[in-house]
Amino acid sequence: SMSPATPFSCGAGHVFPHRAMDPGLVYDLTVDDHLSFLCTIGYNATALALFNGAPFRCPDDPLDPLDFNYPSITAFDLAPAGPPATARRRVRNVGPPATYTAAVVREPEGVQVTVTPTTLTFESTGEVRTFWVKFAVRDPAPAANYAFGAIVWSDGNHQVRSPIVVKTQES
Repeated sequence: SMSPATPFSCGAGHVFPHRAMDPGLVYDLTVDDHLSFLCTIGYNATALALFNGAPFRCPDDPLDPLDFNYPSITAFDLAPAGPPATARRRVRNVGPPATYTAAVVREPEGVQVTVTPTTLTFESTGEVRTFWVKFAVRDPAPAANYAFGAIVWSDGNHQVRSPIVVKTQES
């Protein structure tokens, strides 16, 4: 079709194998993280045991889907007059000590994006830092369909990109 491409049709971008060997930061996920996410979206104990090969008990405090520690961030059902939604992410430094800044925050149309903190300092390899991304609807009309943006962390050598997808509540 001749309709404009979106990240849904293109993905997050090109893969550069030489950069994949030295990514700078990674978003760690464990098997338990994945299973907890499946609990959140309604999978039952039978299905989880099938996936896991062993019984898995869903956490008493369910994971907020916004906090699934994936590089891409999806915020859906944002309330135009409601409180902002906040996603939490953890990144692990797999390179030498470095300071990363949120060099680029490309906001989805109609949504204000605030990253806290805007600087992540790693004093050694393997350290983990947490950051939060807050979404506040400024204009619900553009975000009534899916709207796209990104956060790019940079230490001057590495560019670590997190795509953003948002959608406001239907009126």
